[in-house]
Amino acid sequence: MSLDKTGIAKRIAKELKDGYYVNLGIGIPTLVANYVPAGLNVEFQSENGVLGMGPFPYEGEEDADIINAGKQTITTMPGASFFDSAMSFGMIRGKHVDLTILGAMEVSDEGDIANWKIPGKMVKGMGGAMDLVASAENIIVAMMHVNKAGESKLLKKCTLPLTGVKCVKKVVTELAVLEITDDGFRLLERAPGVSVDEIVAATEGRLIVDDDIPEMQLD
Repeated sequence: MSLDKTGIAKRIAKELKDGYYVNLGIGIPTLVANYVPAGLNVEFQSENGVLGMGPFPYEGEEDADIINAGKQTITTMPGASFFDSAMSFGMIRGKHVDLTILGAMEVSDEGDIANWKIPGKMVKGMGGAMDLVASAENIIVAMMHVNKAGESKLLKKCTLPLTGVKCVKKVVTELAVLEITDDGFRLLERAPGVSVDEIVAATEGRLIVDDDIPEMQLD
């Protein structure tokens, strides 16, 4: 049984540490704010100019003026602040963000990431992706392991235009948790009910598999 997007977000939330400032990219990463472990004080930042994002609002409680970088309505925590994009990118480029969580179309086994453009398809722009990957010390990617055709998105070399080079530290997919090493992807955990063989078959890039691979713990 592979994870859904919520499951991926729950597993990534376990990477949060008390006092962290965390940037959440568009897509699956935004769900992480819904699953902060009890007792942790974490500040979520969005590059459109918000510090102190909370979980998504309940239906009927949305405020159209309070949005994240993906134009989704959000909530804010006590003490949250709003500012212009110059201040926001000053935080990012100044390395004041402890953890960046991004989505991706492809990741290579050297830690390269492609997450902003598919040639031939219209795109509004890169947004803050290149600034985030160039400045972040710790990048976790939330993505699907394979595309709709069942082809691996964890590759030896990215085929799409790159956003950043050798910058990703860890990847969480519907199948597995992997870290980037000098020798390729190292399999750390497998999704509940998913076999190591399934992960091997779904990974095109170099994959290191140790003797005993535990299942993810989501609760």
